[in-house]
Amino acid sequence: RFELGVSKMLPNVRLRQCEFDCLVSFAFNLGLGTFQRSTLRQALLRGDKEAAIESLLKYCRAGGRVLKGLQLRREAEAKMFKSGY
Repeated sequence: RFELGVSKMLPNVRLRQCEFDCLVSFAFNLGLGTFQRSTLRQALLRGDKEAAIESLLKYCRAGGRVLKGLQLRREAEAKMFKSGY
């Protein structure tokens, strides 16, 4: 379900497998609605993968504060995304 949702929301965006896996992890954690509205997705639609990684790292808040667990997850996802470079 999440794989299909991510694919449909990024038409014509070429992704390596590691990048796609990162985005599915993100969507699974935050939901497809959040992914659809995210600055991460907007950056990818523009073709700006560096901005996408920067945006990804900002999604580590819950209840208005940074959570260490989310911060670590986003860092791991960013590393996964970059592993194809």
